[in-house]
Amino acid sequence: MTSRRRFSWFFPSTVLACALAGGLVGGRVEATADPADDADVQTSLKQFTQIYELVEQNYANRVDPDAAIFDNPAKGGGAIPGMLRQLDPHSIFFDPKAFSKLREDQEGRYSGVGMVIAPREERDGHVVVVVLDPMPNSPALKAGLLAGDVVVRVDDKSTEGMGTTEVANLLKGPRGTTVHITVARETKPAPLQFDVVRREIPHPSVDTAFLIRPGVAYIHIAEFSETTGEELRQALGNLDSKSLHGLILDLQDNPGGVLKAAVEVSGNFLEKNQLIVYHAGRNSREERYVAPVGEKGNQFPMVVLINRMTASAAEIVAGALQDHDRALLMGEPSFGKGLVQSVYTLSEHTGLALTTAHYYTPSGRLIQRDYSGVSLYDYYMHFQESGAAEHPEVRRTDAGREVYGGGGITPDLTFHEPPASPVQFVLRERREAFLSFALDYLHAHGASVPRDFVADGAVLAEFRKYLASEEIPLTDEDFNANLDFIRGNIRAELLDVVYGQAEGDKAKREFDPIVQKALGEMPQARELLARLHRAAAGPKGPGF
Repeated sequence: MTSRRRFSWFFPSTVLACALAGGLVGGRVEATADPADDADVQTSLKQFTQIYELVEQNYANRVDPDAAIFDNPAKGGGAIPGMLRQLDPHSIFFDPKAFSKLREDQEGRYSGVGMVIAPREERDGHVVVVVLDPMPNSPALKAGLLAGDVVVRVDDKSTEGMGTTEVANLLKGPRGTTVHITVARETKPAPLQFDVVRREIPHPSVDTAFLIRPGVAYIHIAEFSETTGEELRQALGNLDSKSLHGLILDLQDNPGGVLKAAVEVSGNFLEKNQLIVYHAGRNSREERYVAPVGEKGNQFPMVVLINRMTASAAEIVAGALQDHDRALLMGEPSFGKGLVQSVYTLSEHTGLALTTAHYYTPSGRLIQRDYSGVSLYDYYMHFQESGAAEHPEVRRTDAGREVYGGGGITPDLTFHEPPASPVQFVLRERREAFLSFALDYLHAHGASVPRDFVADGAVLAEFRKYLASEEIPLTDEDFNANLDFIRGNIRAELLDVVYGQAEGDKAKREFDPIVQKALGEMPQARELLARLHRAAAGPKGPGF
């Protein structure tokens, strides 16, 4: 089951995030063309200048130079984005706003009020932006904003018709400045006003870490920022990693990020100096990255979860752990983003991320999938199954198992998330019924519930009444067919509102099909680790 928080931000940022993910390297512009090629380049530049001058002087309307040269491809595209699009899907020009966002994502922090927001469809079909979670110790929480508040205005701007990205941009701003937020709250007859002082908000990438069973940990990494390696070390320390006998590392929907973080994360589970990834390109010498410290006793079996939105730096981690037989991979074939972007800082706070090399796993697998003759939309939104038939490039792991290259990372065990039923889609994604019910329930029964709360028959009866009041029709047959889903989401949403997002996510994992499947496959992961140790002690045997 995919958390709504992951999907609420993933799709609007997929193109940007995946274009940046997996090891951005700062650089400066250098002439690398051969002298024989330089004449052709100069001829092309002269032709471009002549055409632009003709357009600028004779076009029927006034030409906006910024739009003609730099404009975003989503708006039609300027000359530079159009040129880069002919190269590959991940070479991108950044205007000042996008370049600032890049640095923000890399550093894992931003200045704002500290709350998670998402769209919610009301009974009349009207879409509003609602507060899902004020973050712990955030300015929003301290000011009194609550989960379920509908954001009506930010400063002097109405949020009518805005999406979450637009509202989020209004809430962000320079540290120390004040933003005036107006919200509607179901329990109050009139809108509420809040003056919130923005401050730097940490954006943790290791957003969930807990013991899902005694001795078995679950850790989710949402992205790879400059702080991810340290966050993971802290999480393992808090979970007493020396006493663990199993770990589920969830990289689903992880778009990647900073290469250094991927190396640090992988190094927590590999021996010192084991190869993690290498890259090479036409004018880029081969660079090899190895485990800097080593696993320090983290010798528990691992199951790593991946899906189609696992990309770039996340694929580097998954590929390294698979090639060294350190983890059993489960889920869907990953995205297949294995291009290295060097970032060049240009004038006026703009930048260029240019593909300069390809990533390869330790066994020599190319991570990047084929993008020739494919539209940008199809590249990001349409996928093929990965396996021997589609990717004839076959390599072998340390223990001799076959793995495939040239199309992302293929899991050892395929698991497709069951599609949401129409009832589940309406309750969770379209209407946010569980959040609204949780707020109503807390208002009626007090402001808290115990951590071991269970949705019993009385709670389910109240939920049925709530659905009727919201004109969400649900037959007895539909209700009973989705009973486990309903019980689990009521519990998770109440814990989320009362105790915070970490507790809510923990409750969701309790009925997440792929997590439960991973728990069942832990013995196979244990056998894989044992085979690795046997292979290290003698000749390689056949793969399993």
